[in-house]
Amino acid sequence: MILSYWEKQTYFNNINLLVIGSGIVGLNAAIDYKTRFPKAKVLVIERGVLPNGASTKNAGFCCFGSVSELKDDISHIEENTVWQTVLLRYKGLNKLRKLVKDNIISYQQLGGFEVFESKTEFEACADIISCFNKKMKETLGLKNVYTVDKNKIKQNGLSGFKYCIKNNFEGQINTGNMMHALLGITYQKGISILNNMEVDKIQDTKTHVEIYFKNNLSIKSKKVIIATNGFAKQLLPDLDVKPARAQVLVTSPIKNLKLEGAFHYQQGYYYFRNIDNRVLFGGGRNLDFKGEETIDMQLTEIIQNKLEQILKKNILPKQNYKIEQRWSGIMGIGSEKKPIIKHISKNVVCAVRMGGMGVAIGSLVGQMAVDELEGRQRNL
Repeated sequence: MILSYWEKQTYFNNINLLVIGSGIVGLNAAIDYKTRFPKAKVLVIERGVLPNGASTKNAGFCCFGSVSELKDDISHIEENTVWQTVLLRYKGLNKLRKLVKDNIISYQQLGGFEVFESKTEFEACADIISCFNKKMKETLGLKNVYTVDKNKIKQNGLSGFKYCIKNNFEGQINTGNMMHALLGITYQKGISILNNMEVDKIQDTKTHVEIYFKNNLSIKSKKVIIATNGFAKQLLPDLDVKPARAQVLVTSPIKNLKLEGAFHYQQGYYYFRNIDNRVLFGGGRNLDFKGEETIDMQLTEIIQNKLEQILKKNILPKQNYKIEQRWSGIMGIGSEKKPIIKHISKNVVCAVRMGGMGVAIGSLVGQMAVDELEGRQRNL
């Protein structure tokens, strides 16, 4: 790519901060930096036409942890780290709701519902509700986060599921509206966003950062934040983060659809909700962990077939509907779910590995990336 004088002067000259990735984390980082330094020149670059990870590809769940998921996390992650991550998610959600009003993102706190088929699995979770509620009170200041709900399954017309635990404080949003609103704030602050800009490599010279693109363009910035989440391995191969594809389908409109709330199944590996009287249903990564460790946005028969099977048997039994849309998104996961926010070099910070909770945690992670870049103490 050969730039004109005007392009160099307008877009690529005297950049104070360049943010790689225009998803939830990237836009919040850019907004936060520009708010702190109004005269700074901030540029956000994106490899795709839209954020191509999970920011607009997810289910719109504002979740911070179901009982079985947290129980599983504690079995292989240090417990304090698990609860610290829950705190980050909850604070991140509140930050998002402060930045973008509830009515704009269609936020609804309808509760999160974890459903079970197995009595053994349910009882193992029900037995620790009291303990988890105590930890949630200590961590978040919330009382009675989890309760057993004996009526939800029948009320919502579900079949095959026998038990249910409710998280009283979880909600859901329209992530398309969320990203559209964040883009609006970004533009209002005078931040530029350029798409179809895929980074090849980054070189920190200590006085500035040189960013090389796959179209043979290179530009300079004083500082850089890498906010590419599931795609981080391409630029930062040594980080404990890898891609995890999530596949989703949406049905045709269903008359008198009873479904209300955000539902989790099998430690959150499956999830479903009502959007515009349609069922959005996603997950199934646990059927092929290795195969879903990819940045390929394709769909697979094994997972789509399983989603259709559960949808027909458990979620919409004896209902007439069609599958109208399917897609996939790329999450960033690792050996633990706490995000990685750290200096890669003097002038480069990464903010990646949202652990599938980007909607909740992403706004705070963007702020924390700027804190890290500026060497500020984090007060959580």
